[in-house]
Amino acid sequence: MQVRVLLPEDAAAFQALRLQGLLECPSAFASSHDEEVATPLAMVAGRLAERSDRASFGAFDGPALVGVLGLQREAMRKLAHKAMVWGMYVAPPARRAGVGARLLAAALAHASNPMGVRQVALGVNAGNLAALALYRRLGFEPFGLEPGFMRVDGVLHDEVHMLCVLPT
Repeated sequence: MQVRVLLPEDAAAFQALRLQGLLECPSAFASSHDEEVATPLAMVAGRLAERSDRASFGAFDGPALVGVLGLQREAMRKLAHKAMVWGMYVAPPARRAGVGARLLAAALAHASNPMGVRQVALGVNAGNLAALALYRRLGFEPFGLEPGFMRVDGVLHDEVHMLCVLPT
């Protein structure tokens, strides 16, 4: 298993896995399959281009991309000590093998250096007990609950807001 920062040439594999996740777990993502399915591959590649304020990570089992995670630093100067994890997804055959933990550890290391971030936040569906446990194991603590954060097919879902303060 290799975990690394994704590059523009990974766009097709990233988009395919992201769309799979949006279909399989619609209540885990704020975006929907319908909103992203028509996104041009060139735009996805552009989002994967190297930038100092964001990175997307991929876990590869041989040549196959089996997990993804995004990291985005806040843009405003007074908030630039913070980043947010978004879009974490691990394909079903790769689950329970430490892929999510390795993706998250890589993102936290990247947030610390080279990004120089002090704290990383994320939101997770309150019903996703496996993800909540994983995030806690890697140092995230809940700091709030947003009832009715999203509505999927008429059903409201709560979101737990979590924060990991990085060592200085």
